[in-house]
Amino acid sequence: MTAQTYFGGSHLPKPYITLEEYLEIDRKGEVKSEYYDGEMYQMAGASLEHNTIVGNVISEFHSQLKNHSAIVLPGNMRLRIPETRRYAYPDVTVVCSKPEFDTKEKDVLLNPTILVEVLSDSTEARDRGEKASSYRRIASLQEYIFINQDKAKVETYSRKADGTWVLSEVSGLNGVVKIASLKCQIAMAEIYDKVALPQNVFEIVSQPQMQKRGKSRKRTKKD
Repeated sequence: MTAQTYFGGSHLPKPYITLEEYLEIDRKGEVKSEYYDGEMYQMAGASLEHNTIVGNVISEFHSQLKNHSAIVLPGNMRLRIPETRRYAYPDVTVVCSKPEFDTKEKDVLLNPTILVEVLSDSTEARDRGEKASSYRRIASLQEYIFINQDKAKVETYSRKADGTWVLSEVSGLNGVVKIASLKCQIAMAEIYDKVALPQNVFEIVSQPQMQKRGKSRKRTKKD
């Protein structure tokens, strides 16, 4: 069985990679790769803004959960998503119960409570699409959060008691992101601290000034 890919206009088969092969390659590789159904996706280097946001979020979680049993993990913790044949590296992972692992090496997590992804142009479509769909199938997951790195906007998807997911959005640096499963909140200003967000440019259209109307005096010719 092969996964098909196009290179330079030619149809070249790409060999199917088993889960065992993926783990062996990924553990030895210098660059992390995610995996889905026989294919590996190499992780691209992150921007300054991306890394700053991740650092800010981890710092806020650590500060607010200092006396909490939850564990905050950075983006090098590999996550296995059961039933989907997917392995991923979320930017931030929070585990509230005892961590469960898929391997004796304890490098493949199974039971995240919260996942955070900082969106980038190269990964946003996949993060919002098939990856988010896979996340929703994790039984332990209570919330997953998308953070935009180009503007102050955060989207939080929360699981309700009946299993449905509800979206809440926060925009602007004056807002606050509430994380129900941890009973905590993070100010948008803290998430985007030291992040150079693009300034909104408004086109200023000058309108012609209206002439003031006053009483006009008619000139009359003197006879």
